[in-house]
Amino acid sequence: MNDTHPARSPLKLISSMATRALLAELATAWQAAHPESPLAIESVGGVDAAKRVAAGEAFDAVVLAADAIDKLIGGGHLLGPRLDLVRSGVAVAVREGAAKPDIGSEAALQRAVQAARSIGYSTGPSGTQLLALFERWGLADALREKLVQAPPGVPVGQLVAEGRVELGFQQSSELMSLPGITVLGAMPAPVQITTVFSAGLATASERPDAVRPLLAWLAAPAQAAIKARHGMEAA
Repeated sequence: MNDTHPARSPLKLISSMATRALLAELATAWQAAHPESPLAIESVGGVDAAKRVAAGEAFDAVVLAADAIDKLIGGGHLLGPRLDLVRSGVAVAVREGAAKPDIGSEAALQRAVQAARSIGYSTGPSGTQLLALFERWGLADALREKLVQAPPGVPVGQLVAEGRVELGFQQSSELMSLPGITVLGAMPAPVQITTVFSAGLATASERPDAVRPLLAWLAAPAQAAIKARHGMEAA
């Protein structure tokens, strides 16, 4: 049998970096259960992923933050409805061996932010919401010179590990496996930033009947344990 036959070519999925490790484990489980339906996943910065899909690059499915999926559906690049997969919260990290500021309450986190010499944040939706929080605290002007936005595709934790920022904010799933950092914990509940990551079927897909079972499987309750291992809750 010719493995290059279209029916056996991998389904192509693009995602943001926030779900890279999660999707890698889910893909392994999917392919073990569905050897007839191989899967190829590319994970890049979420902004870049959305631009590539909007520009017409051929993918079968897309996993991004819910608002990005909605925009791609609205633009005709994905077929609705949106399928929510996980909820992911933001954690805070410092360089390994550095002092560990208290972040256990909103007031404590605010003090830690004010005391930090530099603060790293992401290009994704959580970064936008973090800046809005600083604005709400009345600290936007005071913090402006301290803020360092990680380039697309570069984890905030990498900037922390390299000593380029003192305090880093990013999805817990992206911080939990990085070397050279200490994760202080999740942002306190009153100000926690939660992002929903969702999937969409690409309009350009030539195999929608193969993609739909994959997306349903990714969203199924049976995958909750894998999602929890990556610091996320099933949506």
